[in-house]
Amino acid sequence: MTVLERNNVRLNGSGDRAMVFAHGFGCDQNMWRFVEPAFRDRYRTVLSDLVGAGRSDLSAYDKDKYADIRGYASDLVEIGRALDLRGAVFVGHSVSAMIGALASIEAPGMFGQLIMVGPSPRYIDDGDYYGGFSAPQIEELLASLADNHLGWSAAMAPAIMGNPDRPELGEELTNSFCRTDPEIAKLFARATFTSDNRADLKKVKAETLILQTRDDIIASEHVGEYVNREIEGSRIVYLNATGHCPNLSAPGAVIAAMNDFL
Repeated sequence: MTVLERNNVRLNGSGDRAMVFAHGFGCDQNMWRFVEPAFRDRYRTVLSDLVGAGRSDLSAYDKDKYADIRGYASDLVEIGRALDLRGAVFVGHSVSAMIGALASIEAPGMFGQLIMVGPSPRYIDDGDYYGGFSAPQIEELLASLADNHLGWSAAMAPAIMGNPDRPELGEELTNSFCRTDPEIAKLFARATFTSDNRADLKKVKAETLILQTRDDIIASEHVGEYVNREIEGSRIVYLNATGHCPNLSAPGAVIAAMNDFL
């Protein structure tokens, strides 16, 4: 099986440059369906599923490799090399924002621009760093997910999505979480929520845009502003949107901010 088959890579559009989209925890490439088509007239768009998600090859999941999000970053680099990407635009949501940052460090020149939607280099508070959660809170979250994947999904997905006035959005995210293999979800959650990539931010050389929403319980404004300070020359845009998934809840605002940056 090729890397493109393994990660269920889908190619659309046309243009001299490529634009690569990557999804967050508990999701798949379908989460970009309102954003990606807007760029097909100018870019070759690349959609994929992280191993263990969507229609990726579940048999390729290696719990040791993917115990650290660098395992996913190495997959992204492998996809980029298979497609001969140079100076591409990378668009990553949530944990994939950091996966893209790590890939840009591992393969200089592959990505000329990074667009990070709700990024967080560390979710756990540490000294004067505010990640949004204490270590015991993260362990409680992970234990709850491990004990009752479906119940955890039903409780957490609407809170992560935000926008309680639009319950259909929370329902979609809940269903996406529930489709994920419970064992893989447990391991990916630990890799995500215990990660610490703060030291990597200063190594990012690609031109970077951070898209930040209000009332994001996963990656607050404090976190977005930290990423902005640590990545030299980066730009932060505060979207007129709430919750952690503006690619679903406010795609027009995401597209407009991306167009302004590009």
